[in-house]
Amino acid sequence: MKQVMVVRNDLKMGKGKIAAQCCHGSLGAYKKTNPEKIRKWENEAYAKVVCKVNSLEELLELKKQAIINKVSYYLVVDAGRTQVPTSTTTVLALGPDEDEILDKITGDLKLL
Repeated sequence: MKQVMVVRNDLKMGKGKIAAQCCHGSLGAYKKTNPEKIRKWENEAYAKVVCKVNSLEELLELKKQAIINKVSYYLVVDAGRTQVPTSTTTVLALGPDEDEILDKITGDLKLL
């Protein structure tokens, strides 16, 4: 079991901004996840992985794959107070879910 955060690398956000956006995504996806999956994930050390894509289009394609595979997800849309314009989609958080399912969606991505 793990959770995957996918960051838009094309936005050139700073490290702190990326960390904050990933936290928003992690909590958002967590709240939408089946309680049985949450319990299993909590018993397996809360694994998290952070990957990157180079465009909004790539991020939205991963969202489609999450829907097809019935994986909980959360798209982070920024308020625009600091580094990116208002309503910029920054991160897609997936899961927690089974490694094999998430690997089908994000297994080809590079780590951030």
